[in-house]
Amino acid sequence: MSGTRSATSFADTIEPRPVWLVRAGSHGEDEDAALDLGLAIIGFHDIPSLAGIRDIDGVIEHVSRATPGAKRPNIRNRAGQLEDFAIEMRKGDIVALPLKTRPSQIALGRVTGDYAFREVAGKPRHTRPVEWVRADTPRNAFEQDLLYSLGAFLTVCRIRRHEAERRIVAVILGGEDPGFESTAQPEGAEVRREEVDAPALPDVAQAAHDQIVARIQEKFREHDLARLVEAVLHAEGFQVQSSKPGPDGGVDILAGQGPLGLDGQRLCVQVKSSRSPSDVKVFRELKGTMDSFKADRGLLVSWGGFTKGLEQESRQSYFQVRMWDAADLLNAVYRSYERLPEEIQAELPLKRVWALVVEELE
Repeated sequence: MSGTRSATSFADTIEPRPVWLVRAGSHGEDEDAALDLGLAIIGFHDIPSLAGIRDIDGVIEHVSRATPGAKRPNIRNRAGQLEDFAIEMRKGDIVALPLKTRPSQIALGRVTGDYAFREVAGKPRHTRPVEWVRADTPRNAFEQDLLYSLGAFLTVCRIRRHEAERRIVAVILGGEDPGFESTAQPEGAEVRREEVDAPALPDVAQAAHDQIVARIQEKFREHDLARLVEAVLHAEGFQVQSSKPGPDGGVDILAGQGPLGLDGQRLCVQVKSSRSPSDVKVFRELKGTMDSFKADRGLLVSWGGFTKGLEQESRQSYFQVRMWDAADLLNAVYRSYERLPEEIQAELPLKRVWALVVEELE
């Protein structure tokens, strides 16, 4: 992938730096271009180039001219985000891109150059060059408080709270979020504003989703994740047989339809509970297992998601194999929750709620 390099080679140069949440389209429409081209790309399609503007007053005036009739608070909000992207962001700063096209993953990278208003797919766009170091980082590599900050509805904002800089660097280098460790401020210590600011307008639905993910990680570890998948498949009409913990011969669950599981589709299921993305080797192993068991279909459940190479190869087997990441498994849980066994519902107590849909703030 263009603009991507290994976290290992990054280790010699990375250090805690400002962290910026930068989205790539309200529906993730610019995500593939951003990752493939090594760019951060934001919307604001009605705002012309910011090149040559040096401060917030200049950005406000620029946005005002481009959007006559807009209300002052809206102008200031948009101008603040554009100032952050074009002026405040520096070479070496860290960028976090929560992926809407792959909801269980967040792309992490480092800014490598200055703002540019350039053509992307034939259209002029606001961009920054970015080296995407971990473009497929699982969301569940982060603790809930940091995911809450990464859920702000703004297109561009700085992530400051709870030692975000130190913790995101740890994830970039291949580890997991070490969590918030700071103790209370010493008496008389100065408290900087950015250390107490709350994230703007968090995505309530995403925050709830992340809490459920954390609960599943706690209650359904390792082979127990296969137990949850088994319960979902049974609720959806399959007769299932699970492997015992330990070597599984390449299959965690065998599933079939009908009273004895002998009718309809024969399904081989492999469940990977690791927080790291599964690669093409795992996919090919499942295909081989399907041949051994003479299965019609396969299901690969990978809690940590999938590498881009696996996603590309799996397209050739679209009508044979389905792939579920954490978000897909949760959607299946939501879909079948009322039919799940009581013991599963007791371990994962959920309640349906209504929330107002808030548009992403540009």
